[in-house]
Amino acid sequence: MTEAPTVRVLLVDDQELIRTALSMVMADIEDVEVVGEAATGKDAVRLAGALAPDVVVMDIRMPGMDGIEATRRITETQTDVRVVVLTTFDDDAYVYGALRAGASGFLVKDMALDDIISAVRVVAAGDALIAPSVTRRLIHDFAARPQQKVRARELKAITDREREVLTLVGSGLSNSEIAAELCISVATAKTYLTRLLTKLDARDRVQLVIMAYEAGLVSP
Repeated sequence: MTEAPTVRVLLVDDQELIRTALSMVMADIEDVEVVGEAATGKDAVRLAGALAPDVVVMDIRMPGMDGIEATRRITETQTDVRVVVLTTFDDDAYVYGALRAGASGFLVKDMALDDIISAVRVVAAGDALIAPSVTRRLIHDFAARPQQKVRARELKAITDREREVLTLVGSGLSNSEIAAELCISVATAKTYLTRLLTKLDARDRVQLVIMAYEAGLVSP
């Protein structure tokens, strides 16, 4: 049996206790390796460039350069590096910026450590993940913000069926739920998702959700 590739992780948080807790848990996981730790956004950018991790687990609130700017710099220069943002409920205003900065996942700090590990694996595999406790509130508020723009030109490139799939993605449905809704196979749903990512030049599922709201396909 082929072993799963090791996910190389960079931990970024100005609270040493959180970094230590995550590092200790990940040390016991065979397919996860902590390759570095940083307490500031500046150090996160530097280490991401030097270590080329698969996933950066990023705090938002840090002194100096915050997690949003660090995320933006990392995703702009290293397209293979994925960023998972760790947030708390009162960080919503910061998460909007992280969405646009290119983060692929959003987790809350009170999640079980096992769930955080699972999320790291999901994001490393190229998918995106937003904690259920964040999703509805986050997307509802994000869609109501004044900077939303209609992406009419981009949507001209997709078919009616792809538009349906994009609408369901924006509504927060999983691939299996999309398949059930449209009476198609899960494999076909995944194919449509791949086409949307290519045609709309989207990094991952999170960006497709943003596009669905900005285009008015989904309303809060």
